[in-house]
Amino acid sequence: IDPGLRRCGWGVIESEGNRLTYVACGTVAPPTDLPLADRLVLIHQGLNELIDQFRPDEAAVEETFVNAGARSALLLGQARGIALMTPALRGLVVGEYAANLVKKSVVGSGHAEKPQIQMMVKVMLPAADFRGADAADALAIAICHAHHRTIRKIRAIA
Repeated sequence: IDPGLRRCGWGVIESEGNRLTYVACGTVAPPTDLPLADRLVLIHQGLNELIDQFRPDEAAVEETFVNAGARSALLLGQARGIALMTPALRGLVVGEYAANLVKKSVVGSGHAEKPQIQMMVKVMLPAADFRGADAADALAIAICHAHHRTIRKIRAIA
């Protein structure tokens, strides 16, 4: 999940070993003219519907990096709280990943630009049909989670 108040990106992949398969992606986009509380409710409801539809085993959320000021950070933090809480309430394990780790996992550089991320997501998930950076970013978060989950399992066995 790529949290946001205007567009909350989501992506679903299947992971079996090193094999990743695209399932679906999109955005939850509440109307921007609604009060904040109503927008948060719509994000929660949208994520709940996606969990019902796709029945994921786990979830992953990007840690937010905000350079735009305290008010923006606070507002985005509320959307991130919904993105963390919704799958957790449904009993899912929720991974959290810094933006630079997501970029490094997908592109190889922690300072990659959005077009590079989108290109590599398309290379790694050729069937991916995303219409915007938010859905592509969510798929990148899913890829990062799949890779790091596999690494944790290998370390646990060793």
